[in-house]
Amino acid sequence: MSRWGYFFKRLLLSIPVLFLVMTFIFVMLRMGPIDPVSAILGPNRQPGAAEALRRQMGLNDPLWRQYIDFIASFLTGDLGQSEVIRQGQEVTEIIAQSGPPTLWLGFWAILLPIFIGIPLGLYAGLNPNTKGDYTASISAILWQAMPNFWLSIMLIFALRQTHNGGGPFGFDWYTLGPDISSVAGTPDLDFYSTGWTEILGVIPSPLTIDWGAFAAEVKFILPAAIVLGSASMAVETRIGRTAVLENINSNYVETARAKGLTERVIIWKHVFRNALIPLVPVIMNEAYILIGGSVIIEYIFNINGLGSIFFDAMTEGDLNLAGGLLFFYTVIIIGMNVLQDLLYTIIDPRVGYEQ
Repeated sequence: MSRWGYFFKRLLLSIPVLFLVMTFIFVMLRMGPIDPVSAILGPNRQPGAAEALRRQMGLNDPLWRQYIDFIASFLTGDLGQSEVIRQGQEVTEIIAQSGPPTLWLGFWAILLPIFIGIPLGLYAGLNPNTKGDYTASISAILWQAMPNFWLSIMLIFALRQTHNGGGPFGFDWYTLGPDISSVAGTPDLDFYSTGWTEILGVIPSPLTIDWGAFAAEVKFILPAAIVLGSASMAVETRIGRTAVLENINSNYVETARAKGLTERVIIWKHVFRNALIPLVPVIMNEAYILIGGSVIIEYIFNINGLGSIFFDAMTEGDLNLAGGLLFFYTVIIIGMNVLQDLLYTIIDPRVGYEQ
């Protein structure tokens, strides 16, 4: 099988996965422990209101018909309406309103590990058993050992202690660089002239960005992003170091040196490219960290994004909203898996060929 044939086979395998997830969501909504009618009406419902709402929602139809209608709705982008938290509002509208803060948080939570964790791992692998190697490795282990929820609380406490120049750090985080009013809350994302929701997925022009507001929003989200990306940052450092050490001592590197290639060419063209192979799934798994970790991080940092909405939907019994968000998260994860297979196909020429 060719490399691209392998990739398209993996792409086709995503389709049954998507249907399995939709089936799981349907079972959770229809056969789960929470009755959607009771969650909507509450304990003080009027006699007969429950049966009328059940007929309106189609819950008295045969199960097979409910399943077909449910799958057809999801495949056409109709994720239903919120039943409890924001009654009557479409789930897609809630995602459009609450998605930008989560994407802003996730963007920096992924970017920081890539530009900090991987270079540290590369440096530690190229300089083994040195002070820099020990510092990077020990720091990665310690950082990974600290739970996100504990690290979030400690970071908020430490930054708030710096207000008005207090605390042991000798600086005021609120006024250091761009002036911000809080270390927790939802970012405004108003640094682009046409509005964030209008340019979602579009690369903005540098001429239309208010760079002062942009810097303030980056500073505002940075503590939460550091905590959310901390686990990946540590993992990328450790795996990157191991991958570099394995490749730097391999036979093909010795052959390249014997041919007279410069050390720079060997490292960037051969060692670094092969070291990226085990790092690809780690980088792609940061999407899972964004989905699972953002629920806790957004709740602690008071960010009104998809994570906090999902938490409220689960605790308040808003099954339609929770199911729609779960489907949205699933599409993101499947997309990241497809991107991972594409990167494997490009980076590793051995992919798809039977030995």
